[in-house]
Amino acid sequence: MSSPSKRRDMDVMKLMMSDYAVEPINDGISEFNVEFHGPKESLYEGGVWKIRVELPDAYPYKSPSVGFLNKIFHPNVDELSGSICLDVINQSWSPMFDLLNVFEVFLPQLLLYPNPSDPLNGDAASLMMKDQKQYEQKVKAWVEVTGYNDKCHSDFLFVTIEYCDRYAKKENITSTLTDESDEEISDEDVSDGRSLSSEDDVAGNADP
Repeated sequence: MSSPSKRRDMDVMKLMMSDYAVEPINDGISEFNVEFHGPKESLYEGGVWKIRVELPDAYPYKSPSVGFLNKIFHPNVDELSGSICLDVINQSWSPMFDLLNVFEVFLPQLLLYPNPSDPLNGDAASLMMKDQKQYEQKVKAWVEVTGYNDKCHSDFLFVTIEYCDRYAKKENITSTLTDESDEEISDEDVSDGRSLSSEDDVAGNADP
């Protein structure tokens, strides 16, 4: 069984060793930014967003706080705070999920399948329902304006590599991930985690 702190360390390192550029904040792993590319064949393809992630002490039994730092025009993303309305990250989070699920599944699905019936951005939701063509044009216009450039991508990669070099050797990380992948969270802990998630309303919270 993995302790919360050990599981948190493992999940962050897995994210860093993947294709995502990660920028730790204050040399820690409880708060960091991740470079996220809009999914292919979506209105957001070609855009690059900086995502702020904050991990609570009870992670993975309590969901991470996730939000967009640079602006995005989307019915389920608050234009000012960048917080997101996504049930699987908020109320329906499970300790069986990890950070790779957030960036490889949950966020891409959010951008591919917006839900205007449960909006955080009323203007985007209204436009999507009233005039789909104009909505698509506005989304693409925002992507052009708010996307990061190649230099930002390079800076992100440098920070990620520097952090891994300072705090862990690649072979040690790989060994740890292999060992940890064989461990399972007990039914009792999963039950406790769901109780935590249901008691607290967790939402993405990032300053623009």
